[in-house]
Amino acid sequence: MTDNSMFSLQDKTAVVTGATSGIGRQQAFALSRAGATVIAVGRNAEALESLMEDLPGNGVAVQTDLLNADLSDVLHEAVAMTGPVDILCNTAGINLREPAENVSRKSWNDTINLNLSVPFFLARELVPDMRERGGGKIINIASLQSERAFANSIAYGASKGGVAQLTRAMAEAWSSDGICCNAIGPGFFPTSLTAAVFNDSDIAARNAKQTAVGRNGELKDLDGITVFLASSASDYITGQVIYVDGGFTAK
Repeated sequence: MTDNSMFSLQDKTAVVTGATSGIGRQQAFALSRAGATVIAVGRNAEALESLMEDLPGNGVAVQTDLLNADLSDVLHEAVAMTGPVDILCNTAGINLREPAENVSRKSWNDTINLNLSVPFFLARELVPDMRERGGGKIINIASLQSERAFANSIAYGASKGGVAQLTRAMAEAWSSDGICCNAIGPGFFPTSLTAAVFNDSDIAARNAKQTAVGRNGELKDLDGITVFLASSASDYITGQVIYVDGGFTAK
């Protein structure tokens, strides 16, 4: 029989960035239900308050704009409230959906910084303590665009291609210290970043048809992989991008 305690996150603490909506919010709930104390990081104070009210377990909120924050200060504030961090979910991200000719230096830099640079520097801040305590889990968010191109997403695609390689490089650097570094590659899920897709029923239907299972994702489809990668059940998995896309990349 399966030892379900492998999937328990009791007595663990998890940071989730972008926790006020979409995938980040879903991850916060999944980790909380598995027993983790959740440090929810986001920009919107009202959304953070709502999350804290609804979270099934223990949690604290850290309001900040990761693009403009001192990441060391952000984590110091979090750790002061909860103690050491065991799990980091790098989920905050942006996709401005600009044609290549409309991409400005600012929009390019903001996309690369939030989607790629912030995950690295947040993780690096946490690694020394994780190493000292024998390990930890880092979960990045990749994308279908980590390996294929979509229209009007050149900066986003570049950042998510980088996330796939960042995940492998993190694993090479830190997994010998027990720090497993993996990424989730979501297919099409209804979030604020994909509103333009789901608001067009023809596009949404075409994407669903492209999957092997015949439907687009529901946010609850991400619960299992999030808890798995955060738990001891995945202790021998690192440096991987795991696509949760209903078989979109298989066709």
